[in-house]
Amino acid sequence: MIRFANSEYLWGLLIIPLFVLLFLVVDRWKKRAFAAFGDKKVVAAMIPEVSFSRPWIKFILFMAAYAFLIIGAADPQIGSRMEEEKKKGADLMILLDVSNSMLSQDMAPNRLESAKQAIAQLIDNLHSDRIGIIVFAGEAYVQLPMTTDYSAAKLFLNTISTDMVPTQGTAIGAAIDMGMNSFDFKDGTGKAMIIITDGENHEDDAVVAAKEAASKDVMVNVIGMGSANGSPIPIYQNGKQVGFHTDSAGHTVISKLDEGMCKEITAAGQGAYVRATNANVGLNIIMDQIGKVQRKTYDSKSFKDFEDRFQFLLVNALVLLIIEFFISNRKSLKLAGLKLFEVKKI
Repeated sequence: MIRFANSEYLWGLLIIPLFVLLFLVVDRWKKRAFAAFGDKKVVAAMIPEVSFSRPWIKFILFMAAYAFLIIGAADPQIGSRMEEEKKKGADLMILLDVSNSMLSQDMAPNRLESAKQAIAQLIDNLHSDRIGIIVFAGEAYVQLPMTTDYSAAKLFLNTISTDMVPTQGTAIGAAIDMGMNSFDFKDGTGKAMIIITDGENHEDDAVVAAKEAASKDVMVNVIGMGSANGSPIPIYQNGKQVGFHTDSAGHTVISKLDEGMCKEITAAGQGAYVRATNANVGLNIIMDQIGKVQRKTYDSKSFKDFEDRFQFLLVNALVLLIIEFFISNRKSLKLAGLKLFEVKKI
């Protein structure tokens, strides 16, 4: 397992494209300046010591050294010893709606991003509970199997978008069934689900699925995303909003929170329902409810010892900088005059 002790330093890598752009601009300006003097071959003959390729070589070496320095400063560490330990907790499965309606902006910045921010806060507050993530729209998929690796959970969370599920819809029942199949009922730990959705269920009978889950002592909770008045569903192309979804008659589709459906699901699943707002998503209420779930001891494997690997990166950076330093911007006329492979005529 690889982790970074100072991951915030990795933001320094974002400067590399800026350096590349600046170098290209300067290089283009130089070429235009030389072209202004006259014919390229004539100018090159007048200044034989000037090299047009060496600045590129020096720049590439410098950028590679810079990248190694930044990654080295972030202190990559490799887990060297895995240890099995006993933990006491419950199994918590997050069921996240990723249908297009979750892009509606009646919550800032939109329903899906607000939900992801809330899940990230939830993960930060977990200690020994295992967590899994299922995404669903017209179909359901396991995004993250049950784990205690909270760093991995947040990493997977960041990749979630509405493009993950090709089939549109809101199959809450299928997501609940998949959550049930993902649980290990042999270990005896308490189990609960948190469904985060706008409640517009059009695909299956989610109430029946929630009732079936409750019959197996799995608590089903729901956080409703959206408002009663609703909001249009934006359409994006290449990251830019280009309009809103319309129906067959050309009218703008308004997505509204279906609180009735959400409440029916929680009633059948013997859980709690909370309607999220911009001020408070309501996870604290849900977690109080989940706190009632029985927690049992289970075996967990995790890395205990991590070894630093920044030394190798810094050595590579130093070597590249030394090579870059000794490469001159100008050609060596003496070396250029050597024609080692020229065949002399007798």
